[in-house]
Amino acid sequence: MSRAVAERRGRRGEGWAAWWLRLHGWRILTRRLKTPRGEIDLVARRGGTVAFIEVKWRATAAELDLAIDPWRLRRVGAAAESAAHRFARPGDMVRIDVLLLAPGRWPRHIVNAWQP
Repeated sequence: MSRAVAERRGRRGEGWAAWWLRLHGWRILTRRLKTPRGEIDLVARRGGTVAFIEVKWRATAAELDLAIDPWRLRRVGAAAESAAHRFARPGDMVRIDVLLLAPGRWPRHIVNAWQP
C-alpha cells in the first residue's frame, strides 16, 4: 500500500472516530496535533476529562489486535505530556485513549490505555 493511500485511510478513520466520539458526548478540541514529541490523532473533552486519542484503522478486525503496542502508546503519551497544558484546566483528568476501527465493526474504545 502506498503512503498516500495509507494517509487517506488514516484520515478517514480519524473522521469516523471523531464522529463516534461526538455521538458519545465528546467535543473534539483538535485533530492531528503535532508536537515536538510526536503527533496526536484527536484531542477531545467531555466534562472534566481531556483525552488524547490514538486512532487505528485496519482492513480487518483481526488486524486490530496488533495495531497498538507499548512503543506507540509511549509516543502518544510523550506527545500528550508536551501538549496537556494547552487543553487541560486545573482539576481535569487527562488520559490516553485508543479507538480501534475496522469496516463492518463497531468502534472499540480503550479508555485510559496507557499510564506513565
